[in-house]
Amino acid sequence: MNQIYPFSALVGQDQMKLALILSVINPGLGGVLIRGEKGTAKSTAVRALTALLPEQEVMAGCRYSCDPDQIELWCDDCRSLNFRERKPRKRPLVELPLGATEDRLLGSINLEEALVKGESRFEPGLLAEANRGLLYVDEVNLLDDHLVDSLLDAAAMGRNIVEREGVSVSHPARFTLIGTMNPEEGELRPQLLDRFGLCVEVRGLADQAQRQEVVRLRLEFEKDPEAFTARFRPAEMELGLKIDEAAKRLPDIKLPDEAVLNAVRICLDLGVDGHRGDITVIKTALTLAAWLGLGHPGPDEILSAAQLALPHRMRRKPFQDVDFDVRGRLSEATAETI
Repeated sequence: MNQIYPFSALVGQDQMKLALILSVINPGLGGVLIRGEKGTAKSTAVRALTALLPEQEVMAGCRYSCDPDQIELWCDDCRSLNFRERKPRKRPLVELPLGATEDRLLGSINLEEALVKGESRFEPGLLAEANRGLLYVDEVNLLDDHLVDSLLDAAAMGRNIVEREGVSVSHPARFTLIGTMNPEEGELRPQLLDRFGLCVEVRGLADQAQRQEVVRLRLEFEKDPEAFTARFRPAEMELGLKIDEAAKRLPDIKLPDEAVLNAVRICLDLGVDGHRGDITVIKTALTLAAWLGLGHPGPDEILSAAQLALPHRMRRKPFQDVDFDVRGRLSEATAETI
């Protein structure tokens, strides 16, 4: 069995780790886009995050792994076939390959049964497999635009709707969407970029001591993966428990009017178009408050949320990088706001 590098053993890249944690605490954030050069632990962090998440209960026999306790989100099978038995499972990480077709993503008709039995039977796709889990797209900027559109539509609605060849199917597709990309290989269209809830930029560590620690830990892991993983297991269990508790605490987090006002002012000062940025800043701040064990988000949480939710939404000049001095602009915009 291949050992997965522990999330708690990752050195530096605090913004990336925080964005990933918040996105699994609250899948409603719209996922996270991680932009960065090669060799900055993007894929490693995504796989490591999945390994520390706690098990979840699913409806036994359900093709979409419906939550037994959320009847309003059940698929048609769970409603009509009267599934009652529960079973535990690890939260899945589904990877979407670059060469995937629309049928593989959304689902398709089983041609064998259609030809032999004359019945049109729906075969679930990757969106069904990812329900209540994580859907990971490496090099998302190289994925066909129509697939990215379908992916983001399903992520926004929380359902996948397929209507073709006389079959109409709707099933839950509530997943945490994580995309990684190297900007040197091309950018996402602005319309698609805006659909990701959070965006972080990662670069190679500039601190000499941190780079030494990265090398030392990686060589230690490769020498004896089992012993290395065992050493970090207590930290992994503690982190996984904290994530689970934050997710349970999230619905009870209060939203003061002042927090909304501050978020809106920041978005206006930065020239953020539309209202998706404002809403995402608020959702992120609420999730951050749950993660930190606070009753409501304060000015610091609003500012931290803005740093995650606005870099890819700020107005910029042609050929200007997505991460252009976002912290400097935020400092200027919030000097009098907060």
